[in-house]
Amino acid sequence: MFLVGLTGGIASGKSSVIQVFQQLGCAVIDVDVIARHVVQPGYPAHRRIVEAFGTEVLLENGDINRKVLGDLIFNQPDRRHLLNTITHPEIRKEMMKETFKYFLRGYRYVILDIPLLFETKKLLKYMKHTVVVYCDRDTQLARLMKRNNLNREDAEARIKAQLPLKDKARMADHVLDNSGEWSITKRQVPCICGTVLDRVASADVLPPQLLSA
Repeated sequence: MFLVGLTGGIASGKSSVIQVFQQLGCAVIDVDVIARHVVQPGYPAHRRIVEAFGTEVLLENGDINRKVLGDLIFNQPDRRHLLNTITHPEIRKEMMKETFKYFLRGYRYVILDIPLLFETKKLLKYMKHTVVVYCDRDTQLARLMKRNNLNREDAEARIKAQLPLKDKARMADHVLDNSGEWSITKRQVPCICGTVLDRVASADVLPPQLLSA
């Protein structure tokens, strides 16, 4: 069994592509969902976040206020690194648990939906293959402005806050081009599944780094 890391950028269409993988019966783990899960009240990461950043990052019900926490770390690399040292080990543990559940059910590979796969690089070493959902910048900008009802300046600022999709595409093993019609993108997904299986036919085990995490 092996892991496939799937990523993209804001308004690139990654969520829609993930839905197609799921419809095809692929095992998919959303790392963003895991990240939200491990910081819930009662979990070790929640307690450590409050100790490190104070109660001002809490909502009235005790949940982490993700927007406030995000604002705190956005332009402060040291605080962002501190948050990562708190959450990443817990995320890896949960990721391993979910992966083994699929392993026990007989799945050949698991796709991990990781928004910042290339930015943080923390989980990159566990991936046997990587897939980027790509679209050209003009298309990305137009989609984001329409989807989030943003003006051009605000939309461009959000895109610039991420690693450019063209850079991610250069680093990926496979690229799903979602610049055009959705019907064209959708036809690429089964091809990716087949290509991944063909190219890693000899990969029968999880990466040793994950087993020892």
